[in-house]
Amino acid sequence: MIPPLAEMKAENLEKLRGIFFDIDDTVTTGGKLYAEAFSALWRLKQAGIKTVPITGRPAGWCDHIARMWPVDGIVGENGAFYFRMDEKEGRMRKRFLDPSAVRAEKRDRLEAVREDILASVPGTAVASDQLYREADLAIDYCEDVSPLGEEAVEEICRIFGRHGCRCKVSSIHVNGWFGDYDKLGMTKTFVREQWGMDLDDSRETFLFCGDSPNDEPMFAYFPHSVGVRGVLRFADGMKRLPSFVTAGDGSDGFAEVADRILRYRRK
Repeated sequence: MIPPLAEMKAENLEKLRGIFFDIDDTVTTGGKLYAEAFSALWRLKQAGIKTVPITGRPAGWCDHIARMWPVDGIVGENGAFYFRMDEKEGRMRKRFLDPSAVRAEKRDRLEAVREDILASVPGTAVASDQLYREADLAIDYCEDVSPLGEEAVEEICRIFGRHGCRCKVSSIHVNGWFGDYDKLGMTKTFVREQWGMDLDDSRETFLFCGDSPNDEPMFAYFPHSVGVRGVLRFADGMKRLPSFVTAGDGSDGFAEVADRILRYRRK
């Protein structure tokens, strides 16, 4: 049983300087970014709390989010890159793990994986945001297709593995890529390169909020981690769970986290 967020100690909330968070089904609900969550992001920013989405969504989306949302940067495609809008200079900073030529070569190799999955697992489809991706292959199992069962998702993962890909299951997609990287590794790189900090030495001053199995490395790493209520549907298959869980799901859950942080924010 995961303790409710209400049990997180005030002294731990008081010292938080930032929040890392997933997007789909963590900040959004049913694919929509509702007012309560977007307002929560603005309230956190205005209170001086750093906010950085850590997502499996594509580079195209991340460019928009880094420019338009009240965030301090974004890690995308499960750790393939980070983007940050330099507000002082009015320009976008983009940091990819792989150079352009390597990303192109890996995308070509992923074509064979895509064909294998679509031929082998009925009901799957390439994610509708695939066109905007730089580094990975996203297979839709419940966003724009009829929801597939656990066995189908497991088979998608097996096929990725057979081709030598790393893969992660989100609340809507199975993402696969060539390369030994993940959300946590690029989060550490972002913090070091953009804030001049060693996250290993300061992890207790940050909180992570997520909702699905691809957030496990973050749940395991951060002492202060929170799952919105939807994480409970994956709990039986997860090795590392968040420290706390919200009463609300999606946007409501994220707003609950923000409210809790701001309640104890040191003035």
